[in-house]
Amino acid sequence: MMHVRIIVPPGRRAEVEEVLADAGDAVSDVVLLPDAAVRPAGDLLLCDIERGALDSVLHELHVRGIDRAGSITVDRLELSMSERGKRFREDRAAIAFGGDDDALVWQEITARTADETRLSITYLAFMAIAVMIASVGVAIDQPILLVGAMIVGPDFGPIAGTAVGIVRRRLRPAMRSLLALGIGYATGILFAWGLTELLLALRIYDRDALDAAHPLTAFVWAPDELSALIGFLAGIAGMLSLTSAKSGALIGVLVSVTTVPAAGAIAIAFSGVGLTEFTGSVLQLLINVAAILLGASLTLGWQFAAERRRRRRADA
Repeated sequence: MMHVRIIVPPGRRAEVEEVLADAGDAVSDVVLLPDAAVRPAGDLLLCDIERGALDSVLHELHVRGIDRAGSITVDRLELSMSERGKRFREDRAAIAFGGDDDALVWQEITARTADETRLSITYLAFMAIAVMIASVGVAIDQPILLVGAMIVGPDFGPIAGTAVGIVRRRLRPAMRSLLALGIGYATGILFAWGLTELLLALRIYDRDALDAAHPLTAFVWAPDELSALIGFLAGIAGMLSLTSAKSGALIGVLVSVTTVPAAGAIAIAFSGVGLTEFTGSVLQLLINVAAILLGASLTLGWQFAAERRRRRRADA
């Protein structure tokens, strides 16, 4: 269940009420406060909408320009007890397996990925910190640091944004997400390389130790078929987490892939560890990003097609 707040422009109340009425039992707890909004001016309308109907309601309001002349805000409700909403969920579950849990809300997906793909100091700082932690983990052969680095790294957001752009056939958002991803990795590698050189100069690192065998972290620069498989599965899980209310799986996605550790290993290789480690780490990074992107894109495409079929059945 989602809570929706709409500032209705003057003279447009009937249009909004018509859209909500067309949604039937999916809309409940409607509250209207005439002329309550000041900036922008208008009526304040509050309501609760089932997730399965939210996308179509938001689309209709957007087509009518309500969001441009007024505003629309959506929040997730943790608990809502409504008989009308219960009937809607039961009807939707009868139409298709999964019911309301599998509903796509494109506006929500687009907003979340846009927030995570916007180049900012915070985003670059997280990337730099994550890759620096990974580089230390590679240098001292401590895989637990790689796990921490993968959790800190914000790189799934731009990959998901690219997948959304591909599925929606919007080249500009997809390219913007890829650019943010590339700049993020480059920034992280640059800072991690600088950290490595600093620690070498301070003799905290020993160059001979960097050149020695790393039995616990050597997998980072040794990609194989399983690297692609895990990346593909992680892309599926990550997109399912992004498009549903079940966001807990995203942490598992972050610790399953080897993107940030590979970037950290690239930074170590810049300090003269060896060509084999450098090429292997670059290949590992590319394989993981490509596999995650493929899994995420195919999953979102399948969800989009399934949602269209559910809507056709509901309208029939």
